[in-house]
Amino acid sequence: MEYHNPVLLKETVDGLNIIENGVYVDVTFGGGGHSKEILKRLGTNGKLYAFDQDQDALKNAIDDERFTLIHENFRYVKRFLRFYGVKQVDGILADFGVSSHQFDVAERGFSTRFEADLDMRMNQQSKLSAYHVVNEYDEEQLRQVLWQYGELRQAPAMARVIVEHRANEIIKTSEQLKTVLKRFLQHKKENKVLAQIYQAIRIEVNQEIEALKEFLTQTPDVLKPSGRLSFISYHSLEDRLVKRFIRNGLFEGEPERDVFGNFEVPLKKVNGLIVPSKEEISKNNRARSAKLRIAEKL
Repeated sequence: MEYHNPVLLKETVDGLNIIENGVYVDVTFGGGGHSKEILKRLGTNGKLYAFDQDQDALKNAIDDERFTLIHENFRYVKRFLRFYGVKQVDGILADFGVSSHQFDVAERGFSTRFEADLDMRMNQQSKLSAYHVVNEYDEEQLRQVLWQYGELRQAPAMARVIVEHRANEIIKTSEQLKTVLKRFLQHKKENKVLAQIYQAIRIEVNQEIEALKEFLTQTPDVLKPSGRLSFISYHSLEDRLVKRFIRNGLFEGEPERDVFGNFEVPLKKVNGLIVPSKEEISKNNRARSAKLRIAEKL
């Protein structure tokens, strides 16, 4: 099964500051690229747990006694590590967003390039699909999804057009959705706007923001002191949450300060923001929007 090269491979694994016999977690296994690099750096007593909710990713499981692949969403990271008798680990790696494989398999419905049924489920067993969002959400729900997750200024008008169209005809495929929203797809901006529409629906289908928040709030408990997080985000919604959580231990507002104006947070950032080189972007277009943030537990 073809999976593309992982983004920021060296930088992300370097960020974990790997201890030879430590315990690590790759919560977005995918094609296993980051996991293989972690295993290369682990000693014989090291251990790597990986998570992926996508059925396709299970076919990439690595035959190594130090490796365990868990078929679950990373929002349950603490629960399933406990199931395996692991309370704390030395590092957690995450490469958020959709894998290149998911984009390249037409029938999964993630890509604007292919004609496909409206699906977009990362977990193929999930009941909620893009079809349900587009055809069953009311106008206000659709507006919220397009505005909040796609950051689309024309979200109210788009939601209205979808609801008006589906009153006469169900919208089953990506091409039908494009046709319905054609008036919003100006020639020079068509791909950008389409990508925002797809992103919004995909985030809703997979409850990505809720899952990310649940996951992030568990990481300080799961990490040992001086343990590292190494996280790659691909859009501003994800990156903002990661950045704020590392800085404040919160997603909104400011932490409570003591009488001296100081506040305690569970993590401290390591280095600044890391982005791919021009060379990496030229080899892997998916890398162009990647942002890597590294943090350490205090």
